[in-house]
Amino acid sequence: MTEAVVFDLDDTLLRDDRTISEDTVRVLRTLSTHGIHILPASGRAPESMEKYIRQLDCCDTYIACNGAEVWTTSGKCLMQTSLPLNVAEEIIRFGNEYGVYMHTYDYGSFYYNKKSHWADEYAQATLLKGVLTPDLTSFLQDHPTCKILMMDDPRIISRMRQDASLRFANRASITTSKPTFLEVNPLHTSKGLALSFCADYLGFQLENTIAFGDSLNDLSMIQAAGTGVAVSNAWNEIKECADDICMSNEADGVANYLIKKFPSFF
Repeated sequence: MTEAVVFDLDDTLLRDDRTISEDTVRVLRTLSTHGIHILPASGRAPESMEKYIRQLDCCDTYIACNGAEVWTTSGKCLMQTSLPLNVAEEIIRFGNEYGVYMHTYDYGSFYYNKKSHWADEYAQATLLKGVLTPDLTSFLQDHPTCKILMMDDPRIISRMRQDASLRFANRASITTSKPTFLEVNPLHTSKGLALSFCADYLGFQLENTIAFGDSLNDLSMIQAAGTGVAVSNAWNEIKECADDICMSNEADGVANYLIKKFPSFF
């Protein structure tokens, strides 16, 4: 028996224009009326998830910042883990070594180190306010963070990911949700661990969970869930680890998979 459905947003539930189709909304609401927990799980900050949570209108809990935070839709923070200050400072130095764009978060805004098209594109995609903050190290002294995001050419990000995974082993979690993103979170945080937290909090079993994702930051929850499903536009690494593959985000793959899984509901 399926007790919960968890899904990534960008490139999984959201179409390429960052919208959720009405069919997808209808399917998820229908599952909710049958007692199935609906759990969005994103690398986004909570504030940039809110409009999608409101549109779905069937979630009571959601996972943000790659699992570093868990929130209720009423605005209560159930779990939050921040990067240790000394690690965060070293991560900023690491980004400066490569000369890349990077930002951190605080109270619904993101704070970025240099003017760049990356800042403009991120603000447009997330609807968060960007604030130019050249000295991120000083900013972090009074603003603890659970995520630092770096952006650059995919080849540079790939090289940085390998370097960071070695340099910050046993000190931070290194992942990526897009080829142009390098995402750094506190050690022992992931969507999979956050899903386990939600299972304990809400009272469902991981083996009775279906998880949908597309990228490396989704891998942990795809492996943690009883059934892990990759959308057809997912990275090959995710498809290889998934139990099943559904249609793409553009084809409402999540919704169509769930309709076939629960034909008696529709």
